[in-house]
Parts: sequence; structure tokens; C-alpha cells
Amino acid sequence: MSAYLIYDVDVHDPAPYSEFMEKVVLVVEQYGGKYLVRGGKHEVLEGDWNPTRLVLFEFPDMDSARRIISSDEYAPLRKLRHSCSTGHVVIVEGV
Repeated sequence: MSAYLIYDVDVHDPAPYSEFMEKVVLVVEQYGGKYLVRGGKHEVLEGDWNPTRLVLFEFPDMDSARRIISSDEYAPLRKLRHSCSTGHVVIVEGV
């Protein structure tokens, strides 16, 4: 069953975040993921959640989505992302 990794990211320093975005693509693909949403215009229709930048990935399953987050390949990229942004990350199982 597919799983979706959702980032709500607030970018504080665009230059290193651009570097992160360039490098993370290969790691996402290595773990079977693909981008469905990468920033872009969004609109809050209900509630008080006010995301800044939304990123949505599809992975083959929950384990694949978990593995990328804890992988050696992603570790330096995670550190880079944390240096230039803050946010929330969730994994949700598809139907």
C-alpha cells in the first residue's frame, strides 16, 4: 500500500535550501519515492493551519518512507535542511 510523506516547511535561508532540494531528489528516487507536490500555490479552505511550503512524496509503502528519513544518505541532507528551515514531517498510509 502506498505511503505519503508530507512536509510543511518554512524556509529561512533560500540558498542552502536550494542546495538541499537539488541533492535530495536522488535520495528520494533511491528509496522508491516520487514528488507529487513541491511547493507551489496552496489555499487553506478550513481551519487555522497556515502552511508555508508543502511538499508531498509518494512511496511504495510505509517502510520505504521511514527508511529514507533514517538513512545514511539522507542524514547530511536532513542536517542541511534543519540549518535553513523549520517545519513538520508526517507519513500517512494510502488507501
